[in-house]
Amino acid sequence: MTERHDNPHGAWALQPVLEMSNDEFHSWQVLLEDRTGVVIQEQRKAFLQTNLSSRMRELGVNEYADYYRQVTDGPRGAVEWSVLLDRLTVQETRFFRHRASFDVLERYLQSRLQQPLNKPWELWSVGCSSGEEPYSLAITAAQVLEDAGLPAHYAVTGTDISLNALSKAREGRFAARKLEQLEAHIAQRYFSAEPDGGFKVLPELASQVCCAKLNVLELAKAPMAGMDVIFCQNLLIYFRRWRRREILNCLAERLAPGGLLVIGVGEVAGWQHPDLIPVADERVLAFTRKGKL
Repeated sequence: MTERHDNPHGAWALQPVLEMSNDEFHSWQVLLEDRTGVVIQEQRKAFLQTNLSSRMRELGVNEYADYYRQVTDGPRGAVEWSVLLDRLTVQETRFFRHRASFDVLERYLQSRLQQPLNKPWELWSVGCSSGEEPYSLAITAAQVLEDAGLPAHYAVTGTDISLNALSKAREGRFAARKLEQLEAHIAQRYFSAEPDGGFKVLPELASQVCCAKLNVLELAKAPMAGMDVIFCQNLLIYFRRWRRREILNCLAERLAPGGLLVIGVGEVAGWQHPDLIPVADERVLAFTRKGKL
């Protein structure tokens, strides 16, 4: 197995991935699950090896055990741990991923207009990655309110464990290919073209979106409460089944009465919560919380 680098200089151009023993792999599995809840299965060992050895080579570290000690070395290790997480976090996503979920969101928000808008809608993207999902939530809310002739009375919070992903989300800059699947009028309404060929979210939309670091294992410490909408898609698949239910139970408690929880289809089976009612749409996995809006 080899690893290619863009750096053309000598040995950096093509180097073997460091071999990892079963004991070493197990140690890294345990560390990642303990700290993030993410489970690295045996079939993803090559993924872990490639990313670890790439970072180790940059640091001049030759042994997995030495690097393990480095990332677990108290406060000093915390900085390197953050860097490593960015390497191991899957950040590929797109705007309006799983269109049916956003159709459900749009209908839900339209139904909310039947009630007085006494406070801003609070929407939360859990595992927001580089920002496509929170901005998609913002666009949906903005359009519903704009179509009703109402001001932008909403706020979107995006949370993620990756500082690198959060930096991209806050910047709000996206390559042209990211906007290809957007309807033309949406792209023109909410994005401006950049000199480098990319696009940037317009300030009026970006000002409604806030992104913050959050480990989903620490949801109990999160300040979010009384949320009108929570999206948690393409995140739970990385956790054990019992942990998925634990996360969902915590998210359910953060919903306001009448609030909407949207989960990735197929990410959890058989989960129920006494305060939630399934949304009657076979295309999605979504629930509303019992109680009046």
